[in-house]
Amino acid sequence: SHTGEKAFTCPDCGKSFSHIYTLRIHHRIHTGEKLFPCAECGKSFTTSYKFIRHQRIHSGEKPYSCADCGKSFSLRYNLTQHRLIHTGEKMFHCAECGKSFTTSSQFIQHKRIHSGEKPYSCADCGKSFSQSNHLTRHRRTHT
Repeated sequence: SHTGEKAFTCPDCGKSFSHIYTLRIHHRIHTGEKLFPCAECGKSFTTSYKFIRHQRIHSGEKPYSCADCGKSFSLRYNLTQHRLIHTGEKMFHCAECGKSFTTSSQFIQHKRIHSGEKPYSCADCGKSFSQSNHLTRHRRTHT
């Protein structure tokens, strides 16, 4: 459909698509159908793209390289985020305090200061931490 018309509508959620093929792939979300199983670990995927991307975990393939420093990544998104280190661009802004961050992971970690969220808990004593590395350091106190 060259007009951009979205003539194919999902009967389950009402989302519309330009092509029947795209609707069929989308519909797997509702059916749970996963046609692409990984022979290495058994995990299955709804699309070949997601399966191929997953395979890089096992193969170690990192096809996306930084032109500035040569560091390689398995996902294009990770390269895009990494490039911000070189440009100094900070795309993530905290509405609470105005601080800005280069990566989403830095920003998520920062937001826990304001929310008080501590998602990492010690299985031995129940103490909680906002960062996984703080939990790792704490666990050493039990050994």
